[in-house]
Amino acid sequence: MSLPPCPKCNSEYVYQDQQDLICPECAYEWNPSEVLDEAPTEKDANGTQLQEGDKITLAKDLKVKGSSLVLKIGTKGVIRRIVEGKDHQLDCKLDGAGEMMVTAKFVKKAS
Repeated sequence: MSLPPCPKCNSEYVYQDQQDLICPECAYEWNPSEVLDEAPTEKDANGTQLQEGDKITLAKDLKVKGSSLVLKIGTKGVIRRIVEGKDHQLDCKLDGAGEMMVTAKFVKKAS
């Protein structure tokens, strides 16, 4: 029987202790029977939960770092992926700008 890798650090050196699995590298303990299928979510400028695949619009004009490009308020886009633990949480495809990382508090979920 092979055990799944650690969900925190992806270590393959996981061992079982009764019902729990334990990672010796990061000391994370979890129960494999519990569902850990929590998709990362962020909140937009209005406090609405955002998920991957949501359509968004920019809530304010944004300057693009390292460029003279300015993304105007109301620019539409689609969230491709949500990345936790970064300044720019949303990996989006924006109309007229292409693929770009955007901070969640500067967008609104489109209806």
